[in-house]
Amino acid sequence: MNKEIEQLIRDFDHHRYILSEELATSLYLMQSLEKPLLLEGHPGVGKTLVAATLAKHLQTDLIRLQCYEGLDVNTTIYEWNYQKQLLHIKLYEKEGNTAVLGDKIFGMDYLLKRPLLQSISAEKPVVLLIDEIDRTDEEFEAYLLELLSDFQISIPELGTIQATSKPIVILTSNRTRELSDALRRRCLYNWVGFPSRTAEIDILHKQLPEIDENLAAEVVTFIHNLRKSSLHKPPGIAESLDWAKTLLLLNADHITDEIVMNSIGSVLKHQEDVDFVKNKSVQEFLFPIND
Repeated sequence: MNKEIEQLIRDFDHHRYILSEELATSLYLMQSLEKPLLLEGHPGVGKTLVAATLAKHLQTDLIRLQCYEGLDVNTTIYEWNYQKQLLHIKLYEKEGNTAVLGDKIFGMDYLLKRPLLQSISAEKPVVLLIDEIDRTDEEFEAYLLELLSDFQISIPELGTIQATSKPIVILTSNRTRELSDALRRRCLYNWVGFPSRTAEIDILHKQLPEIDENLAAEVVTFIHNLRKSSLHKPPGIAESLDWAKTLLLLNADHITDEIVMNSIGSVLKHQEDVDFVKNKSVQEFLFPIND
């Protein structure tokens, strides 16, 4: 294994994130090739946390753009500071110096920088997280293509803004819709799946050092078998951690039918899924599984 990749895995482990060799290689290549990285996978598998941990590892800032339907230039790239422009228009008119007015009020000093422009304007490379890109539409994807390929942004009144420093870009997707080929071609790619049983137990121990080994094993076994069931939404690693914390607060040393009845809301967030589990015995979800 490459020494830099080994060091990356160790550093992420120091920050309590268990990094697979495959994902570590993708992160290494992303930085070496200066290409964005697209992470796809089920909700709750730790895609967003990868970017946050990478920012800690690099000792740099994390700029996060949370995606949703209807995102546009004004909320993601830039917006003119209209109040400041109006104020200066009045000052220039008062002084009778309107000849240079247009050049003056359409400058960088009058821009409100949104996450994408902030990321290429930073003095040192930052980690730019474009989270849940699949929640937006293809029109917004088109806004991103220039940034993802050339690390620059075009503003009609100012021209092309080149990156002061190239951001390290991570995009995440839960695959609620298919992304365009144009966006995919500009990125490296990694599928982030659910961890193995052994790896997820390690995650619990890193995040909750006080948890008993047998309880951690029961939680992960239960969760893994839930994921194999026909649920509306399979629980992610975040739900494993939430349930483990809940059981510790309840002073539980093992999982019982009563514990499940009272605490399954920490794991499942749809009534149909809750009813499905409550109508079964705990033992049906605690049978041994292979990694």
